[in-house]
Amino acid sequence: MSPRCKKARICSCPFTGDTDIVFKPVGIPLRNLLQTRLEHDEMEAMYLCDHEGLTQEEAGARMGVSRGTVQRLLTVARKKIIEALVQGRAITMTTAAGREPCV
Repeated sequence: MSPRCKKARICSCPFTGDTDIVFKPVGIPLRNLLQTRLEHDEMEAMYLCDHEGLTQEEAGARMGVSRGTVQRLLTVARKKIIEALVQGRAITMTTAAGREPCV
């Protein structure tokens, strides 16, 4: 049995480019670094809750998902970011266009 498809999320954060964006430690080539991938919906949840100051419930309504989903996205995203910073990894942010559709 295969997992369910991800529910479509409504994303409004300014990060909407056509290519991935990478943040990395200065002076170390990207090819020498491990990368941590931050998904677009994880970035959106952080943007709404941490930047715009919305509650998880309000952010969920804006994204079209439940409050529990927003909470999970925040937890995963924050953990990825802190681990990347502490371990000196590159952070790669994916665009919504870069996600494979579920068939």
